[in-house]
Amino acid sequence: MSRRVNSREYAALAIAAAVLSVLMACGGQSSPTSEAKAAEPPPLPADVSAVEAVVKATPAPGAAGAPEVSAIVSDDKLTATGEFVSPSRSEVAPKIPGRVASVYVDDGARVQRGEPIFAMETDYLRLDVQRARAELARTSAALAEAQRDFDRKKELRQKDSIPQATYDRSQGAFEQMRAGRAAAQSGVAMAQQRLSDATVRAPLTGVVEERKIDVGEHLAEGGVAFVIMQTAPLKLRFQVPEKYLSRIQRGLQVVATVDPYPGEKFEGRIKTVGGVIDPATRTMFAEAEFPNSDGRLRPGLFARVNLTLN
Repeated sequence: MSRRVNSREYAALAIAAAVLSVLMACGGQSSPTSEAKAAEPPPLPADVSAVEAVVKATPAPGAAGAPEVSAIVSDDKLTATGEFVSPSRSEVAPKIPGRVASVYVDDGARVQRGEPIFAMETDYLRLDVQRARAELARTSAALAEAQRDFDRKKELRQKDSIPQATYDRSQGAFEQMRAGRAAAQSGVAMAQQRLSDATVRAPLTGVVEERKIDVGEHLAEGGVAFVIMQTAPLKLRFQVPEKYLSRIQRGLQVVATVDPYPGEKFEGRIKTVGGVIDPATRTMFAEAEFPNSDGRLRPGLFARVNLTLN
């Protein structure tokens, strides 16, 4: 049997229906906040984010703070950046072991080829020279006596006054004394050379990179005392695009400028052009030689290079 709905129940049902319709309408529309969140891209992985940060921080070419281009060609003039390098590095060691008597240069000192840099003790070496000279004097006197005897025997043999065997013995003694004097002369030369080698000289013109000895220290055979880097002449190495390989040749003049000497120009000439192209940069290296007689340029110094292409 059906029951009639009264007015109060009818009002409650109407309110519930209205609330339901409002909720359904809200669910079908997107709020501004939801739309903004949906428009945002998903976050990048950590490694990609790091690369993106570096790219954004790198200025565009030509902009303020942008890195300098390694080589630029304009109107047949090439401008590049390079670095001075030493063509030779020498580890100086004495030829004979012994105790250090004197040290003449220190770290950072400029030295010329042939300049004394340290000396070993020479007391025993001087005695060796004296002994060698005494042996030379003895053998010289013996040779003179053998020479006189051989000359006499030669005259007697021509007159057939002595047997051939006597003449042969005199000649043999003379030859032995002559060989003995030659050996004594070599002994004197060797003793004098050892005495001279006790003073160690710079093998090249350069800068003392490292001093490893002190006075009184004993150096074994082959012990390194100094490390010297050559500075005269000095090489300047820089990179050149591969397409200019045929236009850079030996003897081409190079002008370089460096920050420590603003406004000054240093001149050199191309000595080497690299024959291998770097596949990553498509460049080759070129080396120019600078006399650097005054020693102002040093290895490791950066320079701006200017040259006119052929």
